[in-house]
Amino acid sequence: MIVLVAALAGALIGGYTARKRGGNRLDMAQYAAGYALAFVVVGLIATVVLDRNLRG
Repeated sequence: MIVLVAALAGALIGGYTARKRGGNRLDMAQYAAGYALAFVVVGLIATVVLDRNLRG
């Protein structure tokens, strides 16, 4: 669940960043994909850490 939320947040932030920098649709798509992948990695690490800590 954390990974999906992170992917969505990354895509939104990436698209917004590209739009703010004056990019076209393809730029926004590329930024959204890049940020989404980066956020997925962070979300996956957070999921593993939480799972290991909560299981004891």
